[in-house]
Amino acid sequence: MKYPKIPLAQTVVQLCKAKQIQHIILSPGSRNAPLTIGFTHDDYFKCYSIVDERCAAFFALGIAQQIKAPVAVVCTSGSALLNYYPAISEAFYSHIPLVVLSADRPKYLVGIGDGQTINQKDVFKNHIQYSANLKLDLDEKKSNTQDDLPIMKSIENRIENFLGLQQSIQDYNELEINKAINIAVENEGPVHINIPFDEPLYERVDALTVTPKVIQPNVENVVETDYQSFANIWNSSKRKLVLVGVLSPNSIEQKYINQLAEDDSVLIMTETTSNLHHPKIISSIDKLIAALNTDEFELLKPEIVLTFGGLIVSKKIKRFLRDYSPKHHWHVAKNGANNTFFVLNKVFKQSENSFLSSFLPLTTPSKSDYQPFWLNQFKIRQDKHKTYLDTISFSDLKAFDSILSGIPNQYQLQVSNSSTIRYLQLFDVNPTLDVFCNRGTSGIDGSTSTAIGAAVGHTKPTLFITGDLSFFYDSNALWNNYTPKNFRIIVINNQGGGIFRILPGHKNTPNFDYYFETKHHLTAEHLCKMYSFKYAKATTEEDLKTQLQDFFKDDDAPKLLEVFTPSKLNDEVLLQYFPFVK
Repeated sequence: MKYPKIPLAQTVVQLCKAKQIQHIILSPGSRNAPLTIGFTHDDYFKCYSIVDERCAAFFALGIAQQIKAPVAVVCTSGSALLNYYPAISEAFYSHIPLVVLSADRPKYLVGIGDGQTINQKDVFKNHIQYSANLKLDLDEKKSNTQDDLPIMKSIENRIENFLGLQQSIQDYNELEINKAINIAVENEGPVHINIPFDEPLYERVDALTVTPKVIQPNVENVVETDYQSFANIWNSSKRKLVLVGVLSPNSIEQKYINQLAEDDSVLIMTETTSNLHHPKIISSIDKLIAALNTDEFELLKPEIVLTFGGLIVSKKIKRFLRDYSPKHHWHVAKNGANNTFFVLNKVFKQSENSFLSSFLPLTTPSKSDYQPFWLNQFKIRQDKHKTYLDTISFSDLKAFDSILSGIPNQYQLQVSNSSTIRYLQLFDVNPTLDVFCNRGTSGIDGSTSTAIGAAVGHTKPTLFITGDLSFFYDSNALWNNYTPKNFRIIVINNQGGGIFRILPGHKNTPNFDYYFETKHHLTAEHLCKMYSFKYAKATTEEDLKTQLQDFFKDDDAPKLLEVFTPSKLNDEVLLQYFPFVK
C-alpha cells in the first residue's frame, strides 16, 4: 500500500480510519494531495470525487443524514473551503456530523499574496462545533539551510528544531484531531480540521512513519433525575400539546406515541418531517389553525407544550404559541434546544426514547375534551380538503395531490425548501415513506445535492421533490458519477419563486416579476440530456397521472419529471384553501 510521505497526512488518515469515518468526499486540488493519496490508496475508505465544493459538502451531508455517523469532506486551500459554508451551517443547526478536512498553506505563506491562500483559521467559528488548527510538521533538511527559504521561515524552523518540538507537534496534532472527531460524534455536528502542508506534496512511501494515539468519544446518555415533579405538573394539566418537528424515522418507539395519543388531555401535532404516524395525530398543522379566530385560539391554547425534534416549518404554529403563551415549554433533545416560543423553561438533554421510557410511567391520563374537540375539527378540515381539490383547476396544490398519491411504498422522500415543503405539509403522507428536508437553515441551496447523497447513503429508492428555483440553483448536484439508477426527481416548475406570490406585497408588476418572483423560461430538459437523466414532462393533471405510471418503474438511468403549473393561479388557489377548509 502507498502512503503520503508527510507525517501529518498519515496521522489524519489513520485517525479517520480508527474512528470509522468511511465515506470521504474529495474535491480536486493540489494542496490536499497528501490527504487524497492517503484516502484513495486505502480500500477501507469509500471515496467520491465531486468538483463543486458546495455540492460536495451537501452530498456528504446527505450521506451523514442517513448513516447517522461522521462523513468527511476534503478540499484544497483558498476559496474552495468557503464553498463548504452553506452545508456546514445546515449541519450545525440540523445536528449532522460533518468532518471538514481543509488543506492549508504553511503559516509563512499566509498573508503575503501567495496563490489560493486565505485566512483559514477558525473561518467557520460561528457555525462549527469545534475548529482544530493543526501545526506544520518540521522538516529537518529545510530547517538547517537557508537555500531558497524566506529568512522568517528559516529562523522559525531553526528555533523549533533546536528545541526539539517535532514530537510535541505530533502529540498536539493527534490530540486536536481526536478531539475534533469525537466532538462531531458526541455533539452530532460539524467540525473543522485545518491542515497545513508544505511542498513537496505528492511524495509517497511504502510504510507508515507515525502511529497516532486513538482517543474514543464519550457518548453516554444524560438522564434526568427529577421526573416526578414534572409528571405532577403534567398530570394536573387538562390541555397538553405535544409538538414534533424534524425527526429521523424510528426516533421514537411507536408504543410511546400510542400511549400519548390515548390521553384525552394530550393533543399531538406533527410536521411531515417528524416521520411519526397515528390516527389521533394532527399531521397538518396549518390546515387546522390557519383560519382560527381569537376565541378559537383561546380554546386551543395549551398549558404545557412538550416538543421533540428539530426546527418547525409552520410559521402559524410558532406565531400562535408566541401570542398565546403556555405556562410551560419543555423540550427533549440530546443537544439542547431553541427558545422558539420565548417560554422555554426545561430541556431534557437525552434521547426521546430515554425520556419517554422514564417519564410516561409517572403520568396518568386525564379526562378532557381538549383532544376530542380538536380531532373532530381536524376531521372536518380533512373532508373539506378533499372537496376543495375536486373543485380547483390544475395547480401546484393539485399536482402535489397527484404526486403524493402516486409514490410507491417504502420510498425515501427528500423535499426541497420554500413552497415545496409547505405544500407537502398540507397532505397526509404515506406512512411507509421516510421524509427528509434541510430545515436547519431552510435554504434552497444544496437540496438536490443532499438528496443524491442521501440516496447513496441509503438502500431505499429515493424521490426528490423540488421547486424550479431550488433545482436550477443547485444544478451542479447532477455533476457526479454516483447517482443511483433508482433515484427520481420531480421538479414543480411554476416559472419562478412562486412562494413570494402568497406573501404580502404588490404582485403582477414588472418589478415584482423580475426582482421577487424572478420569472424565467428555463426547463430541465437539456440538463437531463447532459447528465444522462431520463426526462419527461407534464402540463395537465391527466399528463401527470399518465407520466407517474411509468416514472417509478425500474430503469437503467435516474429519471426526472418536470411538472409545469400556472404561476398566476397557484397563489390564488392556496390563499383560498385555508378559509375553505375551515
